[in-house]
Amino acid sequence: MLFAMTPTLDTIFAALADPTRRAILSMLLEDDMAVTDVAEPFQMSLAAISKHLGVLTDAGLISREKRGRVIWCKLEPDALREASVWMQGFGQMGGLDLDAFERFLERELQASGDPGEPQNGQNDDDKSDDIDDTTHDVSFR
Repeated sequence: MLFAMTPTLDTIFAALADPTRRAILSMLLEDDMAVTDVAEPFQMSLAAISKHLGVLTDAGLISREKRGRVIWCKLEPDALREASVWMQGFGQMGGLDLDAFERFLERELQASGDPGEPQNGQNDDDKSDDIDDTTHDVSFR
């Protein structure tokens, strides 16, 4: 019994790493295309385009279907969902508030028994809204 393998993030990102494959995906955003139509704008052989299409198919980014004598390529819109969700996790992080991070580190050092003095003239009474002392989260802007 054969099992269909779900493409991994590595496979998807490897497929997206090539500019030719990204261009092919952009072309397929418009509509399904025959393999020969996909190959037309590129300065490479049909065999080379077929290899690129194979990589995109293996990554689950496109599907190919034979209709009569013509092989059609179709963009699989849900294929990028996992990669998109993964990348959005990084988009949620803004720039780190370094002043708040420094205050957090100072308090952590003092709480751990480090006898060092707080820097910048701050003391323990100077609490910032930038840091949640219960979870030790540093805010992002």
